[in-house]
Amino acid sequence: MDNCSAASTFLTDSLELELGTEWCKPPCFSCAFEDRGGKGFSGESYLSSGALKRLILNLDPLPTNFEEDTVEIFGIQWVTETALVNSTRELFHLLRQQLYKLETLLQANCDFGQISVLHCKADSIRQQCVIFLHYIKVFIFRYLKAQNTESPVPVHPYEALEAQLPSVLVDELHGLLLYIGHLSELPTINIGAFVNQNQNKLFPPSWHLLHLHLDIHWLVLEILHVLGEKLKYVVYGHQFMNLAGDNLTNVSLFEEHCESLLCDLINLSLNRYDKVRPSEALTSHHCPCLCIKELWVLLIHLLDHKCKWSLSESFWNWMNKSLRTLFEKSSEQKRPVPIIQSRDPLGFCWWITTHLASFYQFDRHGVPDEMRLMESNWNLVEELLKKSISVQGGILEEQLRMYLLCCLTLSHFWEPNIAIVTILWEYYSKNLNSSFSVSWLPLKGLANIVKSPMAMLEMVKICCCDKQDHDLYESSSSYMIFLCILAKVVKKALKNNGPHPWKQVKGRIYSKFHQKRMEELTEVGLQNFFSLFLLLAVVAEVEDVASHVLDLLNFLRPASITASQRTLIWKGQMAFLLMYVQKNLDIGVLAEKLAGAFREKAKEFLVSKNDELGQKQTLWTLLSIYIDGVQEVFETSYCLHPSHEKLLNDGFTMLLPACRESQLRTVMNFLQAVLARVRSMHQQLCQELQTENVDLIVVSSLSAKERHLAAVASALWKHFFSFLKTQRMSHIVPLSQFADAAADFTLLAMDIPSTAPSDLQPQPIIAMIRLFGWDDIIRPQVVARYLSHILQNSTLCETLCHSDSVSFQALTVRSWIRCILQMYIKNFSVPDDLFIDINPEQEVEKEYMEQLAELTRLLFKLPEVKSVISKSQVDYLSIAEDPKKALVHFLEAVGVTYKNLQTLSDKSAMVTKSLEYLGEVLKYIKPYLGKKKSSAGLQLTYGMMGILVKSWAQIFATSKAQKLLFRIIDCLLLPHTVLQQEKELPAAMLTAIQKSLPLYLQGMCIVCCQSQNSNTYLNQLLGNVIEQYIGRFLPASPHGFGVGQHPVLLALKNSATSPPVSSLKKCIIQVIRKSYFLFKGSSPPPRLASVLAFILQLCKDTNVDIHDVELLLPGVLKCLMLVNEPQVKRLATENLQSMVKICQVGSEGEPATQLTPVFRQFVQDYSMTYSYQVYSILETVATLDQQAVIHLISTLTQCLKDLELKSGLGRNIAQREAYSKLLSRLGQVGQKEMQRLENAI
Repeated sequence: MDNCSAASTFLTDSLELELGTEWCKPPCFSCAFEDRGGKGFSGESYLSSGALKRLILNLDPLPTNFEEDTVEIFGIQWVTETALVNSTRELFHLLRQQLYKLETLLQANCDFGQISVLHCKADSIRQQCVIFLHYIKVFIFRYLKAQNTESPVPVHPYEALEAQLPSVLVDELHGLLLYIGHLSELPTINIGAFVNQNQNKLFPPSWHLLHLHLDIHWLVLEILHVLGEKLKYVVYGHQFMNLAGDNLTNVSLFEEHCESLLCDLINLSLNRYDKVRPSEALTSHHCPCLCIKELWVLLIHLLDHKCKWSLSESFWNWMNKSLRTLFEKSSEQKRPVPIIQSRDPLGFCWWITTHLASFYQFDRHGVPDEMRLMESNWNLVEELLKKSISVQGGILEEQLRMYLLCCLTLSHFWEPNIAIVTILWEYYSKNLNSSFSVSWLPLKGLANIVKSPMAMLEMVKICCCDKQDHDLYESSSSYMIFLCILAKVVKKALKNNGPHPWKQVKGRIYSKFHQKRMEELTEVGLQNFFSLFLLLAVVAEVEDVASHVLDLLNFLRPASITASQRTLIWKGQMAFLLMYVQKNLDIGVLAEKLAGAFREKAKEFLVSKNDELGQKQTLWTLLSIYIDGVQEVFETSYCLHPSHEKLLNDGFTMLLPACRESQLRTVMNFLQAVLARVRSMHQQLCQELQTENVDLIVVSSLSAKERHLAAVASALWKHFFSFLKTQRMSHIVPLSQFADAAADFTLLAMDIPSTAPSDLQPQPIIAMIRLFGWDDIIRPQVVARYLSHILQNSTLCETLCHSDSVSFQALTVRSWIRCILQMYIKNFSVPDDLFIDINPEQEVEKEYMEQLAELTRLLFKLPEVKSVISKSQVDYLSIAEDPKKALVHFLEAVGVTYKNLQTLSDKSAMVTKSLEYLGEVLKYIKPYLGKKKSSAGLQLTYGMMGILVKSWAQIFATSKAQKLLFRIIDCLLLPHTVLQQEKELPAAMLTAIQKSLPLYLQGMCIVCCQSQNSNTYLNQLLGNVIEQYIGRFLPASPHGFGVGQHPVLLALKNSATSPPVSSLKKCIIQVIRKSYFLFKGSSPPPRLASVLAFILQLCKDTNVDIHDVELLLPGVLKCLMLVNEPQVKRLATENLQSMVKICQVGSEGEPATQLTPVFRQFVQDYSMTYSYQVYSILETVATLDQQAVIHLISTLTQCLKDLELKSGLGRNIAQREAYSKLLSRLGQVGQKEMQRLENAI
């Protein structure tokens, strides 16, 4: 296929056309087309149609045209083979007539109504003229014969005319050129077109006139070239002489016309250049339309072709002669067409040379080919460069940028030229201290000084790119553009010519630097110095360049170096170090030098006083450069060498204690990055070692890499971990970074355990987790983040979960519980600023809650936790999003799991495990119980502990766990402040207890019922709690709030009927009986109405039995007897009624005889003193239960008799009447007793 395609390119155009169509339209200049295919030129153009190729290859210009016997030219039929000989002057006269007609059309009014007609007329005239000129070419190629003028044989008249034809053509062509004049003399032309309804472009006559002139200028050159190729001798004209007074020839006419045409084109470009900004020089083209561009390309190919095969000059030589005249005075110019004066002749030469150089990429068909060899014009460029940097009159940076951008573009097009580098270096070596800035552009040059070492290196690499950005003018100084030129030239020279050109450049550059010159460099100069040598290192010998830079820097005296210069020197050296790393070279020498300087500055930073802020800031600037640079070194290194260890020296040990928080952030970021890189390299190394079929050499190399990694890891442990360990109680290091670094060290201990310090051996992982994950002194924010990192590592988790040496899962759960319980603690070490100032309804800071949620999600994946949750049949996925809910469900799940165990050994092990989960749980919540209360913290504490007491009640019933329960009760419910009745508890504490007290009471009752040991003390605790909080939560008035919401009552209401609840109820009744119905003489206890309301609610909400009533009823009766307050009377009466009804229900509708002993004792106690009140109370009872009072008749009668006997006054009529009133309510039995009393003596 390749051979076929190669062969096809050598087919002649005539053959191609014969294979195509029978008629080919003669080519002409045209820009009236849409460049949809990206070809660039019209299909009718001289390039795309193949006309140029046929001209150069000396082929038939139009193989399919003018093949008939006659041809129509200017509307007249002519004999094809003789017309030009017989009627030369007539035809040229007709041509001039047509030109005149077209010129007269310019006077017409060219509006939309007339444009169609004008366009058709002008196009017709143009086509006739073009066809005639093409006919001349074809006639010369096909029919013209070279005549032997010395032959004595008489010739035919036609032959005589034919012999004169070349001279006549030279004269006529010269006359034609004189007639049409110069392109620059044409009127101003609007390149735009009208578009009709059929989307056809319609052009004004001026457009057609311009393009016809272009056709004539080019076709005259073609005709002269074809004539010369055909005759092989010089043709003299008869009518004209040239400017020198010599006879005109075809050769002189060709040269004069070329020179004139080039001057014309230059003048057109000059008119456009006046509107071009320096920043747009490379994007603003010099051609008014595509046809001008095509004419330039045609001239390039034709002139270079003639130069190759004859003594003619090349295109560049023609251009150089024309452009040099721009620098001459008007009086000195001796040219057929004077070139107009330019406002910036130097810039124009750069501009047009660059654009013309780009035209060399077009081949003979007008197709761009970037691989095509381009003819250079370095001679002119060298002259322009010397003029550009001439100090005469001053050099403007904005102009110099444009000049060098053009030079850079030319360097890309052409072969390398060391001379231009030398010329430019002579200028820049003297001006290194200049910033090369432009006042109306940002100071990019100065801005580069503050960039990082990596940015310096990247900036230099950009200079070495083959293709530069379009905004290089605004983004880079002329010095940076010079570096781009230097890089491109050196790279090309090394590729094409070997090392010799590089040695030339190196010698030129190195020779400009000596001690005096180095001492003269300012900060900007040093920046330019490093940019230069970094670029040389990138494109050539990095080690040689770096070594020379170090030698040059040694010329600088430390005392004379300013702080900004020293900063720049550190950046530059670090940039060289990074380059070594990127090229995978040994960094030993550079690393040792930089690390030593870092150690010294770190020592100065440590011993400098805090009040010397300026000095410390200066030192920190240098130290941060080193830190950032070393981080880049580790992150970009393919593998680690012994030299990398040198970068991690004891300077960090001295630096860390002296850092402030913001500075520590930088160092910790560095540490994390290096740790991550070391671990990544170790994992990659392990994978390579596990690869099969690894030979001994590779194994040896990998082992060496492993030793280097271990050395770097040991340095990290030595210089960083010791500081990290001392900061566990400090708050200087940002918490998130502290946790991340600790986790990274833990994972490093997993990867390379042998590198960990001796105090962490023999189990460095466990030791690390104890330090940062399980230790209660570590802030919960750190623990949560640290453990999240650990649990995310599945390999480490699996190993620790199966370890027999430590209860990894239980201790991790303990830390998780602590993190949740202490979520509202802000600062461990400052009591006055202990808590987060938020309301209970508000949440903790978002970041910590997200971290807790993540830890919860990971924790619930632990096998032990999953087992507990699964046994409790709780969907842990639905609760893991909220850490507090997750903890509640986990505590409940543990209780359920214990309850479902069957064997004693399993239960004993579960108790031990559960206590391990909790740890020193009271220590976790102790900060909330101090002087300064946190409502959110207290609610969390009391709520979680209440759920713990209730859910784990059966666990707390065991002897192992009861001590913890006692401590919880004493600490939370019965602290010293609670026992002081006269002292009010804080509102936040009371609110928390009120919400959670039912949980505690329910749990304690369960423990009392199921305790393995004697529960005397626990019962006493329960009684104390009930006694304290019945009163604490009783309202001063029963109408203050609903007594039904009393937490003690809620404990009974929210529990199912069971022995533990019955026990709680009995305990409550006992407490009320002993503590709240205690009269001091006849004085009632405080808040008696509220107590009675509480008892009444108790009877309503719970299953109070007869035995409970027997305990409460005496107190109620006493209240009725001794207290006259209406509210108490009413509530006591309601209680009495309620209790009688309860007894009736308990007796299944039968008389409540169980209350008889209570009422009898009541009668015996109070009838002697308060007989009237006793009768009144019993009347109330009688309305509810007559039988209960009937059983008391004998006792009442005897008490009445005893009272009368005691008084010694006989019958007490008033009392007997009151008694009779009671008996009257007792039916027939009462009537009989009344009769008996009447009959008694």
